[in-house]
Amino acid sequence: MKMIIVKTARVCSIALVILFCAIIDIHAQSRGSIRLNQDAFTFAVQLIKEGHFIADSKGVWSGHQPSADEENEFIRLHGFSEYANWHLGIDDHYPENTKQRYKFPYGDFKNVHRCGLLAAKARARQYGYTEIENAAAKLEWAVTTQSKK
Repeated sequence: MKMIIVKTARVCSIALVILFCAIIDIHAQSRGSIRLNQDAFTFAVQLIKEGHFIADSKGVWSGHQPSADEENEFIRLHGFSEYANWHLGIDDHYPENTKQRYKFPYGDFKNVHRCGLLAAKARARQYGYTEIENAAAKLEWAVTTQSKK
């Protein structure tokens, strides 16, 4: 009886290890599909140079971030290519003309928001998107520098 329990425990342990490895692999694959949107980064740099930014404080992004209705209206008027310019990340798992494809928003379709950059930087760090985290940090620095002029 003792032998059966030991064998069952081993089988369960091996099954758990296999399951854990599969979960890690799936997570790594999904993380790898999001990349820096270089066009959005360049667009944000230009907006900041032109003074189209708001040097707001940390934690206010939820009140400044466009609503779903505002996003839909912007897409209706300007299309997905313009919508993409307001997001630092692109998720290649989704088709081009879907909102799900674009991640890490940083502005309100008029201005770059420091709070949006801080939120994007924190989320990118949390999920291991170093390239997006670094881009948000550079943009945040640019906003801070420009606001002191």
